[in-house]
Amino acid sequence: MSSSPTPRLTLVYELYYKAFERFRVIPEICSLEDNEKFCDVLRDMLKEHLVVIPNLATGVLECRELFPPDEMDRFMNTLLRARISRRVIAEQHLALTETFNSPWHFPDSHERTDMNADFVGEVFLKCNAKEVIERCGKVAQDLMRQTSESSKLPIPAVNVRGHLNATFPYILSHLEYIVGELMRNSVQAVMEKYQDSSDPPPPIEVLICETPQHVIMRISDQGGGIPREILPYLWSFSKGPRTQTRLENLGRVPAMAATMQELKVKTRKQELAGFHEGSLDSLTSRPPNLRLGMGLPMSRVYAEYWAGSLELHSLEGYGVDAFLQISKLGNKNEQVTTRAAIDAV
Repeated sequence: MSSSPTPRLTLVYELYYKAFERFRVIPEICSLEDNEKFCDVLRDMLKEHLVVIPNLATGVLECRELFPPDEMDRFMNTLLRARISRRVIAEQHLALTETFNSPWHFPDSHERTDMNADFVGEVFLKCNAKEVIERCGKVAQDLMRQTSESSKLPIPAVNVRGHLNATFPYILSHLEYIVGELMRNSVQAVMEKYQDSSDPPPPIEVLICETPQHVIMRISDQGGGIPREILPYLWSFSKGPRTQTRLENLGRVPAMAATMQELKVKTRKQELAGFHEGSLDSLTSRPPNLRLGMGLPMSRVYAEYWAGSLELHSLEGYGVDAFLQISKLGNKNEQVTTRAAIDAV
């Protein structure tokens, strides 16, 4: 491997090849004991593959002089979508197995609660947009308080309005990752712009709009907008003026699950007594102020995978409006054909 010009991508290839060979020889599952052994394999593989994202990102950056940037971005997006497919299937199997093994799974169980019924595997049936925004906003605020250079600076408030009762089924960790990245970007931008001001920083304004097919969240800040030299590369994994800094920062992150759990803050699901913790939870972490330059493109991959969208509009010198459109999972207009094509990659 040391002689390869792209050792990081070679490592990713070998991980997937090893996983394929491991799963290929697993015998047919005919009993609960067989399934438990299979689940042990899944847990080990999920943990082992936490190194995939940072190695993929580093490998793509290292190849930026060998291939056109647009081609590398397509490569990265395709692999990440395929990775989401596989992890969702594995996580869902583990979650459903744990549900089956839980005492409240059976109708006559006295330990069953309404909260237990809110999950189907990893899918949370009652995601509340307001609660997710407020929870992720608090995480972003707490993270900024932890950084030495900003610990004494005032933290911008988060105001939420609109359809505050909007709920929808979704994989909670995916939604929290997207919203968490957007909230952290906004809070950090506002604090940096107003760090020398005697006036309190303006709040982050969030508007929630619910339609029959979608829930749309607009996150608006007055953090000065996105610098002009960064804006053209906002959604790219492989190009931009801060490539070397991103490489150095990625070198400090050996594993990455791309969930908000990496920040070691309990999510609503973890707080509900009796629920399993997914294999992604609390396995990885990174410094809160370490910028990897891939939060936005990763968030867009997650949003688009579930037939949603993520767009940013920047007004240089003023601020940013981020529009996150969430497609309600299970809706009859869900883009099943599109995602099936992605899953087949």
